[in-house]
This record gives sequence, C-alpha cells and structure tokens, in this order.
Amino acid sequence: MLERRPAVRPQPQPPGGPAGTAAGAAAGEDNPWHTGAACRRDEVGLFFAPSKEPTAARLSREEQAKQVCARCPVLLECREHALAQPEPYGVWGGLTAAERRVVLARRRRRDAELREAARVTTARSRIAG
Repeated sequence: MLERRPAVRPQPQPPGGPAGTAAGAAAGEDNPWHTGAACRRDEVGLFFAPSKEPTAARLSREEQAKQVCARCPVLLECREHALAQPEPYGVWGGLTAAERRVVLARRRRRDAELREAARVTTARSRIAG
C-alpha cells in the first residue's frame, strides 16, 4: 500500500497540547519536545512518501530517514507521539507507518493478555478466599 505524502508536513504536538495554548502552558510546555528534533533540520520529503514512489526508492528514503531518527535526542518522545495519535503517514520516531501498526497491534495484544491474567488472578483469589 502506498502512503500519500501530506501537502504540508504536520508538526508534532507535545502531550498536553501545543506550546502557547492553555493546555501546553498548564503542562509547563515552554519548550515542547519537538523543538529539539533532528528532522527539523532535514528535508521534509525524506520522511514522507511521494505518491506512486517505487519500492526501492521508498526503502532507501525510509532508511535515510531512520538514520536521521537514530541520532535524534527526542526519538522516544516522537515515537510515542506517533503511536498515540496515531500518525498514518511517514517516518516518526524511527518507525514507518507499517512498523507503527505492528507495535500498536503488539501493545493491544499484550494489554489484552494482562487484563485476562488479572481477571483470572482475581477469580482465583475469590475462590480461595
């Protein structure tokens, strides 16, 4: 599936809202996490796929974007932002959209297993108690 590049690169927003808003100010966001992002100094096209991009070109571009992400001081914050939104396009936090979908599916599966384990433990303690 081809990803379409947004007309304008979305600027990541910090948790609690963008700086300068009431939510951002209330959270003490005078300096939002994305101001230190390495990608702010790179070409936008590196992080978002042009329409109908050939597979080899896409893989090469994504690898270059991931190299920028690898040296980024806010990699984890960016990744968590992209997973929480969820961002449907581009490379964020060193992960492609497809890789983020895998991470989200694993998290949902893990959370379901933890809920089930807690339910079983609670049921056993009621029976034993």
